Amino acid sequence: MHPAALITGASSGLGAEFARQLAARGHDLVLVARSEGRLTALAERLAAEHGIRAHVLVQDLAEPEAAQRIADGLTARGLSVDLLVNNAGFGTCGRFEDIAADRDHDQLMVNVVTLVGLTHALLPAMLKRGTGAVLNVASTAGFQPSPYFAVYSAAKGFVLNFGLALRQEYRGRGIRVTTLCPGPVDTPFFEAIGTRKAAVNGSMTTPGPVVRAALRALDRDRGYVTPGLGNSLAAHLLPRRPRTLVAAIAKQVTRKVLSPAGTTAQSKEYTA
Repeated sequence: MHPAALITGASSGLGAEFARQLAARGHDLVLVARSEGRLTALAERLAAEHGIRAHVLVQDLAEPEAAQRIADGLTARGLSVDLLVNNAGFGTCGRFEDIAADRDHDQLMVNVVTLVGLTHALLPAMLKRGTGAVLNVASTAGFQPSPYFAVYSAAKGFVLNFGLALRQEYRGRGIRVTTLCPGPVDTPFFEAIGTRKAAVNGSMTTPGPVVRAALRALDRDRGYVTPGLGNSLAAHLLPRRPRTLVAAIAKQVTRKVLSPAGTTAQSKEYTA
């Protein structure tokens, strides 16, 4: 029997890459997102290429009962999950007063509330079996306050601290918890939030090496991983600086990726 991985935000970007690499490793898949067509096409292709089973669960993760509906869907199909990949996420960008409150609410539902809810729903069965893993996707934005990405950076900081705390709670109990903190990745993220992708092109990587680094870190039971030398150095150095100074420096960086008109993203594309 193959181990099974549930991946949120699996229809594109890092989520689709997690699906491809885990299928190549022999994992059965449960792919979760809102885009049924893209999920189904990916599931069918990976099942044919790797001889694994790939299931599709269509769910908007911003809905209040999203985690429970996913758990119910697993139960209805008789599926258990050995690896939970909390990948789904999206951001808002712009001046805080210009961002619609409901978009920031949806962002927190996807990036924080449903992530915690899914972990609550799936971790007890892992504990009962004595083995399992959780891989959360945060961001280098989680290491510092980021003006113009205020809610996004705060949410990703939550994901990082949540993962590190759980890792300590479950060490010695058969559960591995690793948090991925990537820098800019060439995914639909920047188009979705309406920022200038060209401003970060020089530091941008592709999903393949990021996911490989994440899975390697999980294999080694590392608490978190920040792929890329520059990102890793920043992650280690930033906590050593005064937080007000870090926020001021971050402002000089983040203002460069605002759209030319300074507009605020209202996209509903969920991606990590």
